Amino acid sequence: MSLADEFSARAQQMRQKADQLEQAAERATDPAERQRLKEKARRLQEQSKDQGTTRGDSTGIDPM
Repeated sequence: MSLADEFSARAQQMRQKADQLEQAAERATDPAERQRLKEKARRLQEQSKDQGTTRGDSTGIDPM
């Protein structure tokens, strides 16, 4: 597996976890818990987007 594939797979896992957290937030009855889950999901979404952009290009590889 190439480095780009590893970054892509990691980003995909993060997006899936964020989706799970969003679904859990929708089911939460406690407003504070709902907000906490939504915030955690938002942070994961941002991190998954950063997987490619912080490496310098869309493949996640640093062009040096």
